[in-house]
Amino acid sequence: MHFNHQFISSLRQTEVSSINSKIKTLVQQGKHSQALELYSKTPRSPLTTKFTFPSLLKACASLSNLHHGRTIHASIVTMGLHSDPFIATSLISMYMKCGLLTSALQVFDKMSESGESGDSAPPDITVWNSVIDGYFKYGHFEEGLAQFCRMQGLGIRPDGYSLSIVLGICDQLSCYMALAGRQIHGYIIRNMFEGDPYLETALIGMYSSCSRPEEAWSLFGKLENRSNIVAWNVMIKGFVENGMWEKSLELYSLAKNESCKLVSASFTGTFTACSHGGVLDFGRQVHCDAIKVNFQDDPYVSSAILTMYAKSGSVEDAKKVFYQVSGKEVELWNAMVSAYIGNGHAYDALRLYNRMKEGEIPVDSITISSLLSGCGVVGLYDFGRTVHAEIIKRSMQSNVAIQSSLLTMYCKCRSTEYADSVFRTMKERDVVAWGAMISGFCQNSRFKDALDLFRAMETEGVKADSDVMASVINAGLGLENAELGRLVHGFTIKRGLEKDVFVACSLIDMYSKFGFAESAEMVFSYMPNKNLVAWNSMISCYSRNGLPEMSIGLLPQILMHGFYLDSVSITTALVAVSSVAALLKGKAVHAYQMRLQIPLDLQVENALIDMYVKCGCMKYAKSIFEDMARRNIVTWNSIIAGYGSHGNYEEAVRLFEEMKKLETSPDEVTFLALITSCSHSGMVEEGLKLFRSMRIEYGIEPRMEHYASVVDLLGRAGRLDDAYRFIQDDMAIEADRSVWLCLLFACRAHRNTELGELAAENLLKMEPARGSNYVPLMNLYGEVEMWDRAANLRASMKKRGLKKSPGCSWIEVKNRVDVFFSGDSSSPRRIDICETLSSLKSNMEGKGCSYEEIELC
Repeated sequence: MHFNHQFISSLRQTEVSSINSKIKTLVQQGKHSQALELYSKTPRSPLTTKFTFPSLLKACASLSNLHHGRTIHASIVTMGLHSDPFIATSLISMYMKCGLLTSALQVFDKMSESGESGDSAPPDITVWNSVIDGYFKYGHFEEGLAQFCRMQGLGIRPDGYSLSIVLGICDQLSCYMALAGRQIHGYIIRNMFEGDPYLETALIGMYSSCSRPEEAWSLFGKLENRSNIVAWNVMIKGFVENGMWEKSLELYSLAKNESCKLVSASFTGTFTACSHGGVLDFGRQVHCDAIKVNFQDDPYVSSAILTMYAKSGSVEDAKKVFYQVSGKEVELWNAMVSAYIGNGHAYDALRLYNRMKEGEIPVDSITISSLLSGCGVVGLYDFGRTVHAEIIKRSMQSNVAIQSSLLTMYCKCRSTEYADSVFRTMKERDVVAWGAMISGFCQNSRFKDALDLFRAMETEGVKADSDVMASVINAGLGLENAELGRLVHGFTIKRGLEKDVFVACSLIDMYSKFGFAESAEMVFSYMPNKNLVAWNSMISCYSRNGLPEMSIGLLPQILMHGFYLDSVSITTALVAVSSVAALLKGKAVHAYQMRLQIPLDLQVENALIDMYVKCGCMKYAKSIFEDMARRNIVTWNSIIAGYGSHGNYEEAVRLFEEMKKLETSPDEVTFLALITSCSHSGMVEEGLKLFRSMRIEYGIEPRMEHYASVVDLLGRAGRLDDAYRFIQDDMAIEADRSVWLCLLFACRAHRNTELGELAAENLLKMEPARGSNYVPLMNLYGEVEMWDRAANLRASMKKRGLKKSPGCSWIEVKNRVDVFFSGDSSSPRRIDICETLSSLKSNMEGKGCSYEEIELC
């Protein structure tokens, strides 16, 4: 009997070993369902050993199979193995991947309690890393950092993985960002972690994601192991994320020259750079490289290639890539759907979606979200409704991500009623859903509804994030309520969100548009980590509030703080230059762009043309125009308006004809520029013909600016009666101040008192309390020497307490712009100016010249 017992025990041990070995092998091969099936058919303990549980839990995590996971957890507890560090780590990982952070933390807390009481070993670094990583994955960054600090307080030293996961979320820490990353960098140096390729790559990624590409590049340059392709890939991606796609392409070429072994991520990052820069030719070369090393069928690479062609507008090439890939994954189908949507082929996207269903391709939330996103961008309301119906048929309407996409789609299609209906049927509303609805109300100018919804969100205990607060700030701006804006600012301070870059930039924009440049400066100065967007916001603020000098002065400061100027920085600065026609400043900004090799996108080129036009340098404007690879309607309008304002009607019309030949349709701005050009050149009939053609040939309804331009056209030519009849008979809308002013100025120029008084009468009916409305009539009386009427008008203004706004002029001398106001003697160069005027007066008297009386200071 003793012999039989030993024999049976030996057989059972052999059976245990065989089953456990099979389970581990199946999991290693990715056959997770079969591994769990084998386990479920096998009697429970003691057949399963502690070495098998991690494999089983890994299978549960991969399949998000919570039922099996809980069952296995119960067996672990029964066998008293719940404190084993390997099993505990696997349990925590399983619960995290199944979306149960609370359950994962319960496992961790029990393990910690057992460790503190001495019943078992305390959690080791592997367990701590799982918990910290779990917090970060679910967006609980502050709590995750607290656990990181607690771990060190208990004497557990972070390892390379601990540090890398903390570095990976530095860009999410609104209050710390690069500061936190730098502190970890210092810790790495102090604790001799330097030289760890994994950590070096994580540091490069951290600096890139925190908008510090120059520091990332500095670290990359110090790498000892230049064959670490992962570091190359992170740097390529980092440059793209920071708008430096050209550097990404240079780095890709350098990696090829250094014979680095390119992998999937090398190609995906480079194709993304090509997409950002619209450099299709380079993208085709990289496509050839991918084919040479057999990466064309890699699911990530093929999706990136397809996306590159789609974003470059080459749908046919995207289709070729799609149909050439065998064994298409759902990601490639999704990319093709997005390609169709992004290029306006909505119905092709719908047909492809139907093919997915017919071919039993598993449609996921990304497929649906892509379709809905495209519907919102293109404004395809009916198509969006069709997709919504499909969601209901597939019982996917409870998916929070899809519901949020539905909200966004309906709001962008200006159907806030349907969006509100979807929102109210949602059983679970996370902060993303609330934010989508609040943002949607703002996009549709329902600012009061947005604020009411924000209050409801607060009442339900949902904490606003930076996206929500940015929308609420925009709601205050939309209501033109500066006091409300300040209240919202106070709320962000109470919630600790005022230093968040996104929120702070929204506050700067709000104060800028309200005209409170000093308040915007205050918000900017309190930002602990200013990114390039914040600097650009301040440039725009100064430009908008008539402070171009300060706007331009920020450019060198941006460089001093380690940022690279981007196209937005240059464009915004050029707008500031254009407002004061400061040519030397404009050339300096242009030089920045060329020296720093900032990509010349359409926006920058258009801004350069506009700046040179307004500074009177048509030669430079023409040179930029002729060198442009692509031109849009803004480009054509800028150059046409430039020639028109400089009296070159023939060139303006020639460009207009050339634009039409290239099949660029004119818009209302084009005709405004052309009519103004005719006005400056005295081409009355041509201007009237253009005015008539805009409605008849192009279906463009004239706006007030067009009517005012026609009145100016007729008035300059002395056809005052025709101008008045045009206002009375031909205008489809009631004339505003600008129209009557044009007529009044023309009457002054041609000394027509009767019609001038009639124009002034209409002008003063509209705005009797505006002092500047009286000045043109007063000047007219002066021209015809009706001094009594001029005196009476001046007395009337004085009686009403009205004043004329002082005239303003400026001059640029030696890279400095001096501004002067009429009657103002506060200029720091007042004495020099008075002495010069006195000298000029003496010279004029000596030569017997006639001059108007000069009032000395």
